[in-house]
Amino acid sequence: MKIEEFRILSTTAILGYGFPIASFEEGMKRNPHLIAVDAGSTDPGPYYLGAGVSFTDRDAVKRDLEIMIRAGVQREIPVCIGTAGGSGGEPHLEWNREIIEEIARENNLHFKLAVIHAELPKDLIKQELAAGRVIPLEPAPALTVEAIDNTTRIVAQMGVQPFIEAHKNGAQVILAGRAYDPAVFAALAVSEGYDMGLATHLGKILECAAICAIPGSGSDCMFGYIGEDYFRVEPLSSARKCTTVSVAAHTLYEKTDPCILPGPGGHLDLTKTRFEQETDNIVRVSGSRFIPSPTYTVKLEGARKIGYRTVSIAGTRDPIMMKKIDDIIAGVKERVADNFRDKDIKYNLNFIIYGRDGVMGKLEPLRDSPQSHEFGIIIEAVADTQELASTICATARSTLLHYGYEGRRATAGNLAFPYSPSDFKAGEVYEFSVYHLLMVDDPTSVFKIEYIKL
Repeated sequence: MKIEEFRILSTTAILGYGFPIASFEEGMKRNPHLIAVDAGSTDPGPYYLGAGVSFTDRDAVKRDLEIMIRAGVQREIPVCIGTAGGSGGEPHLEWNREIIEEIARENNLHFKLAVIHAELPKDLIKQELAAGRVIPLEPAPALTVEAIDNTTRIVAQMGVQPFIEAHKNGAQVILAGRAYDPAVFAALAVSEGYDMGLATHLGKILECAAICAIPGSGSDCMFGYIGEDYFRVEPLSSARKCTTVSVAAHTLYEKTDPCILPGPGGHLDLTKTRFEQETDNIVRVSGSRFIPSPTYTVKLEGARKIGYRTVSIAGTRDPIMMKKIDDIIAGVKERVADNFRDKDIKYNLNFIIYGRDGVMGKLEPLRDSPQSHEFGIIIEAVADTQELASTICATARSTLLHYGYEGRRATAGNLAFPYSPSDFKAGEVYEFSVYHLLMVDDPTSVFKIEYIKL
């Protein structure tokens, strides 16, 4: 028999961002049926997927997980983690698994752990590509065998089904690789018979925890209730409130269409969604629908290494230089290119100008605004080796420092450097090389589940 409301405690926007103990305890007072957290994102870029490292701190992740797992095991409440280690590949999954095993040992906890793998073998992707079952997500180009070979690792973004299978097989803690962000919150509610559309929309809100509240925070807990034809969201700190505007606004988060949210196996349709203020700080949502697609697809994400990066940070407040900055940068690039013309060196040299268009680049609408009195300049060089990147960066930095331009009055130098040494070796550089859809007959078929008794 289905309970009247399925209750979900979302602890923090990303595992490792932290949350107040008081908020967590408030959530536990509401007797949740699930404690869940999203642990990753593509927002920090392709480096973390390609390099196999987490963008969150280990001690911070362990702190959050220890509180969640201890409470969940003691109260027999399932604990679910999605996109382990930030990117959900094999090294990320193993990193997060070691933390959980450490927590179990140190706290003398005994439970069944499910580890859901999301990194796919390249040979499998090649087979699926040859069978015509891999299609690009615009604006990505068609995938090639060469692109697959050059990609460091490829993960698939799982939906709710692998979580449901792990839960039905008795897992009390579920650690998943790359997952569709709402899935970690929606899965167990769906398995209990609640509507897929409402559960997915609730998961969309809960994945960022208290960011949907006023004032918003990614480091505070949020509580969700899902019923027969609605769901409700409630912040767990007295300092925050949910309003129809704040919850509706967060629904627009990371979407190109305000009413459609694509995901594994279909899309969320919000054309008939209603937001109602139930109490001073609780919002009730209804009308959200999940529309299955004719063919079940999961998104593939892959990253490849393109070289090494060295950067230099500098500033200027010379108004004459600032007016001529584009011509000066063009001159510096030409000088650097000429300097290494006979060396056959492949590199990319980029200048980012903060105070003008450093945030939005070519999309900046106020690019020619006269308000800036100083520019922050980042010189970025990418090449096949760290040594070559450092050479290009150093040449560009020294050339810009002493570059002569019409109206220049001083000869001491054009730039102010906040740091010594002025150049920083930033290491490996990755770019997304796979951003495609994989057709699957079974939503669980490519996601291997491993069970461990701790």
